[in-house]
Amino acid sequence: METAADITQATETLKSLGIALGLGLLVGLEREWANKRMAGIRTFPLVAVWGGLCAMMSEVHGGGIIVMGGVACVAMLALSNLAKWRRPEGPGEGLTSEMAVLVMYAVGVICVMGHWMEAMVVSGVVMVLLHAKAKLHAWVDRFGEGELREVARLVLIGLVILPLLPNREMGYLDVINPFKVWLLVVLIVGISLAAYLASKFVGGRQGALVSGILGGLISSTATTAGASRRSHGAPDSSRACAFIALVATAVVFARVMVEVVAAGGSEGRAMLAPLGVMLGWSALVAAGVGWRGMGESGMPTEDRAPSELKAAVWFALMYVAVLCGVAFAKERLGEGALYGVAAISGLTDMDAITLSTSQLVAAGEVRADQGWRVILLGGMSNLVFKAGMVAVLGTRRMLWPVLLGFSAIGVGAGLLAWGWP
Repeated sequence: METAADITQATETLKSLGIALGLGLLVGLEREWANKRMAGIRTFPLVAVWGGLCAMMSEVHGGGIIVMGGVACVAMLALSNLAKWRRPEGPGEGLTSEMAVLVMYAVGVICVMGHWMEAMVVSGVVMVLLHAKAKLHAWVDRFGEGELREVARLVLIGLVILPLLPNREMGYLDVINPFKVWLLVVLIVGISLAAYLASKFVGGRQGALVSGILGGLISSTATTAGASRRSHGAPDSSRACAFIALVATAVVFARVMVEVVAAGGSEGRAMLAPLGVMLGWSALVAAGVGWRGMGESGMPTEDRAPSELKAAVWFALMYVAVLCGVAFAKERLGEGALYGVAAISGLTDMDAITLSTSQLVAAGEVRADQGWRVILLGGMSNLVFKAGMVAVLGTRRMLWPVLLGFSAIGVGAGLLAWGWP
């Protein structure tokens, strides 16, 4: 029977293997797109997982395992190149099967070492990766130079620049965190790229729905900003962009409910029912205003991947200005004015007011019936901020359905706050 400590250790190990797998996919995507078929989108992830497994085994058997694993990879590369050299007229030999053999050998070793959970997960991933050959190659074939350039740009700003920035508050009233501000830039660029890829590979209304759900789970504010910018670049997609903003807004309430449970404990669960009603109402509004008004065509695919970096930087600067204004207002109002703080804080960040209020409810300092109303007020304040973003960054064809949807959500929130016991 595995203990909580074992599960925690396995989770950390799987996280490391997942990062290795993701980085392998990233490099494999580039090599596959460049038509380097000796090793591509399946082989590189397997090599990365093999390295991670060798590192795990070295904890028990010493660093020589890592050297031996590297020698095995070099030997496989040499054999593959030798086969290609002997048959230049034929296609290059892939390494997928050879790497799968190595990975499964390592899986067997870690099973004996007691890492059963990791072994099962790795085996499942390898099986899916091997089985998805046709779909993965078809997906890469649809990738163009523009998409690859935007992925590389996202990697640069997210994996190279972001970790170098200080993750602490500084500046005016200690509210400017360079890491979090640049993270917002990364989110806008990433969500915009994800929305484009969803429209290209999923297509139709389903692509817009996927974009809205993913964006709402990450940041509805960044999602709305990205959708607004996209409506300018592709005016025909304005309705779909409005739908994305509405779906992201609805999904926020699902995220809020999770945060309430996490921070509020058993006392916070009393706030779930009214917040669940808001989730359902917001989803109905998104479906009625956005889905039905969008038509079957959904979000038209642009000819090339959108470049949102400049717009994202401008939005981040605007966000910093709002943060400073919020800090100034909170200092004037004082922390005791809970509803005033909620209205101001909610402009830019729903998470902060949700977590802090839930903690107050858990501590018994705020009643649950007051707590969810405070959170709801923060959400309505956030709607006002996002509506302003759409008005500034988006098209009029996007603005009107967004205003209609946000107004309906706001009216529902007001009635709920007034009528709920």
